[in-house]
Amino acid sequence: MKRYTYIPGAFLMALIIWVCIAHFGGFNEALFPTPYKVFLGFGELLRNGILVQDIVDSLWRFFIGYTVSVVSGVLLGLVLGWYRGIWNYINPIVQVIRPISPVAWLPFIVLFFGIGEAPAIVIIFMAAFFPVLLSTVSAIQTIDPVYIKVARNFGIKEPAVLFKIILPAVFPNIASGLHIALGTAWIFLVTGEMVGSQTGLGFLIIDMRNNLRNDLLMVAILTIGFVGLFLDWSVSMGEKWIYKRWGIEK
Repeated sequence: MKRYTYIPGAFLMALIIWVCIAHFGGFNEALFPTPYKVFLGFGELLRNGILVQDIVDSLWRFFIGYTVSVVSGVLLGLVLGWYRGIWNYINPIVQVIRPISPVAWLPFIVLFFGIGEAPAIVIIFMAAFFPVLLSTVSAIQTIDPVYIKVARNFGIKEPAVLFKIILPAVFPNIASGLHIALGTAWIFLVTGEMVGSQTGLGFLIIDMRNNLRNDLLMVAILTIGFVGLFLDWSVSMGEKWIYKRWGIEK
């Protein structure tokens, strides 16, 4: 809990720096808004319901894409990490595809999935899938052999050994991949909404930029940051629940 005591001070320091830049930096207030003007813009977007609706739309897309990527990435990672012969053939293909930005696939995503909600969801899935997959495979392949010996001594057969012994043992290593995937997916959600959606926080950024409302643009940017912080906290709470349920000391 001690680390959370620094949060108010950190935000206060950032606010002071922002005020100093806005007032003494010589920028036009329309181009670089003050915190007060952004606060008024925040109230404006709340009153007309735009901000809440965009948050809800973005979170819905994120929930679908991230959940599917985590479930498929962990399940596939368990299998590929366990059967190393198969992974040896698939790994080169994964290493070629992994560095490619999901946005680069957008023309093909639109071709196969159409326009609307689907492109942003697919981009989220692609952004989160590979960190989860690779962290799971790596965790399985570096597991302490004692877990496998215990499973064999108790006569636990596949696939039960993967889900009852291996997965709980390697979950702390997989959890780091979940956090990386969350941050990457949230970034690319905004990017996907910028180019393929008519709602959401990413679209709000484009819309406010086109309307030359930099105060509302800053509201959208800050909202993205705080919602991302909330999502990371939520994943951490989920991890703690799983640790407690499986009796993992962390």
